[in-house]
Amino acid sequence: MKSRESVLRLKRFQVQEKARQLAQIETMVSQFKSMSDDLDAQIAYEEKKAGIEDVEHFAYPTFAKAARLRRENLQTSIQDLNDQHGAAKVALSEVEEELAKAEKLEQRDGKSIEVEKPNTYEQAGMIG
Repeated sequence: MKSRESVLRLKRFQVQEKARQLAQIETMVSQFKSMSDDLDAQIAYEEKKAGIEDVEHFAYPTFAKAARLRRENLQTSIQDLNDQHGAAKVALSEVEEELAKAEKLEQRDGKSIEVEKPNTYEQAGMIG
């Protein structure tokens, strides 16, 4: 019986851990999107200030070039995190299913033990 209790605790821990990882990924994506939006605003400001929007122009602002590169890197990171998010969702649902199965098994076994005990006592009463 104790091994099943420890299995249940392990499954619950795994569900909590996967949910925490999922939330952490969502937070990171949100922060990266915010940073990307800030860079967009900075790029637009620099281009407006310089009066040059052509990235290939020799006088294009260096800061705007660096900000564009940083924004592209953030976009790549966001895409990677979205992929990880999908995988984490699948892993969470799998662990939740395993937990549900383990809980049903525990409930079933718990009920059968409770049902068996009164029968055992009734049988003992009949014998004695």
